[in-house]
Amino acid sequence: MEKTATFDRLLQIMDDLREKCPWDRKQTIQTLRQLTIEETYELADAITDQDWQSIKEELGDILLHIVFYAKIGAEQQKFDINDVINGVCDKLIHRHPHIYGDVKADTEEEVKQNWEKLKLKEGKKSVLSGVPVSLPALVKAMRLQEKAKQTGFEWDNTAQVWEKVKEEVAELEEAANSGNQDAMEDEFGDVMFSLVNYSRFLKIDAENALERTNKKFQRRFQEMEVLALQQGRTLNDMTLTEMDTLWNQVKVTEQ
Repeated sequence: MEKTATFDRLLQIMDDLREKCPWDRKQTIQTLRQLTIEETYELADAITDQDWQSIKEELGDILLHIVFYAKIGAEQQKFDINDVINGVCDKLIHRHPHIYGDVKADTEEEVKQNWEKLKLKEGKKSVLSGVPVSLPALVKAMRLQEKAKQTGFEWDNTAQVWEKVKEEVAELEEAANSGNQDAMEDEFGDVMFSLVNYSRFLKIDAENALERTNKKFQRRFQEMEVLALQQGRTLNDMTLTEMDTLWNQVKVTEQ
């Protein structure tokens, strides 16, 4: 009951804002779209940092957006928040026949395979059709591979995937030596795709791993700038060797 009351409170606040706040009254699904994308990335950042306080706050922001879209949907007489919730409840029950029916699925992989089969029965023309076009390329690569896996299109073991990575790297080197720009880009994409595949076998989130490295590089580089200023200099005034010395100094302090 407490959860229901809390959600009702949010719905009432949304009604108030939509009626009384000039900014909230003006919003449409189009104006909210970019804001929703930003909120999703902010949640992703918080998850990468394992910042639970920020995760809680960002989840609240995303929940607000869901309620906001549902409010606009109701105003347009398209759907309301009850339709949204009932819709996902019905979908979850339908796609979990091993819980709500008589289908047997004892492993995670069996659950995923059943899920994809049900989606095809629902009218999907391809197991890959559910991957959003606008996903970031690294995330999309992982989702494509995960979905293809459900059909059995998958390597047998990690060693095979690593051999594929090395094969693609060799082809990239050959393309680089040829000087053919189009071939280089094509082979570079193959290397990245194969590395994402390898990350799956290592049970690593490739997108999150790269973002962690981005954050690490940014942190270390900015610390280099601080150290340079302490010497009365800037990085632009330093040689590569001097900057490398600062880089190694920063790395030592992190250990």
